[in-house]
Amino acid sequence: MKLPFLLIALFTGALAMSTSCKENPPVDTVLLPSNLVHTLSISPTQKGRVNASIKADNSNFYSILFETPNGFVSPEMNGNSAFYTYVDTGWFTVKFRAHVSAAQFTEKIDSVYIQFAVAGLQNGYKTPESYAGYNLVWADEFNGNSLDLSSWTYETGRGEWGWGNNELQYYHEGEKNAVVDGGKLTITAKEESAGDAAYTSARLITRGKKEFQYGRIDIRARLPKGQGLWPALWMLGSNIGSVSWPACGEIDIMEAVGHKPTEVFGTAHWGTSVPSKFNSKKYRLPAGDFTDSFNVFSINWEKDKIEWFVNDIKYHTITPVNTGSIYPFNNTFFFIFNIAVGGNLPGSPDASTRFPQTMEIDYIRVFQPN
Repeated sequence: MKLPFLLIALFTGALAMSTSCKENPPVDTVLLPSNLVHTLSISPTQKGRVNASIKADNSNFYSILFETPNGFVSPEMNGNSAFYTYVDTGWFTVKFRAHVSAAQFTEKIDSVYIQFAVAGLQNGYKTPESYAGYNLVWADEFNGNSLDLSSWTYETGRGEWGWGNNELQYYHEGEKNAVVDGGKLTITAKEESAGDAAYTSARLITRGKKEFQYGRIDIRARLPKGQGLWPALWMLGSNIGSVSWPACGEIDIMEAVGHKPTEVFGTAHWGTSVPSKFNSKKYRLPAGDFTDSFNVFSINWEKDKIEWFVNDIKYHTITPVNTGSIYPFNNTFFFIFNIAVGGNLPGSPDASTRFPQTMEIDYIRVFQPN
């Protein structure tokens, strides 16, 4: 359904209030653009993109204003057309203006409805529950209604130096930012104050509870998006308390920056001092982005070798050849799931970032050879 259009006529000068032409000479009215026509359509190939065009008689130039949650924006015109890409569901007003000058124009108002499908657990890629030659040694399918505290621990607070990365969030304990429901774990980053932090989120670890050396690890998840968001599914060496980071080693099964929702990274960190040495590769989805549906992020971890996969497509490998004489990845590691906000890698959120944002995890499974 479209909103009624509004035709605005702007005039300059004032009406003469006397019959004497000498005392009050007439002022010519401005000839405003007429016969204004416009088009408004949603792109069939690019999610959220709205294309618009305008034509009118007696117009010197055009502008098209798109409503957003933060007010109207006016993208650069390409002749008589413009486009804007939305990231939110809802009705949005679009203003079409044919100008004589910046302040003198004819306007029509229309509206467009943007619908983003909500990804359910049935959408996306899945991996099998068993592999030939492997045993399932641990899994969390998140089928209950609370986090399994025999496997997971909440890390809380701001962390030292923003968890070492100048991050902006406060990590809460409990269900404020991490909920198990509907067969999935949902971690939510919010724009809200907590102490001196302007954002909140959750960070869950298995340290001291579920720690592993080697195996096939599958994590099925749907990621958040937006400038300043930093979701990660990763591991740290269990000896971090005695040797510190980066000597303990870090295996990033998946990390992403929210302003590039089609990409994820697989990375290994090591070294004897900060900053770490690292080896990283990027994987880009061939279509869509990682918010559209669930994808499976995996590693195949063996002695002296780690391979990274997205949806069973291998895109990265490291061995001791890649790390020189230091290779901490033959030790025991634990898991970390979190969404960071801001920090060294993604930068801070900006006006384009929509909160809240969620990372949904369907399952984590650890398989080891028979």
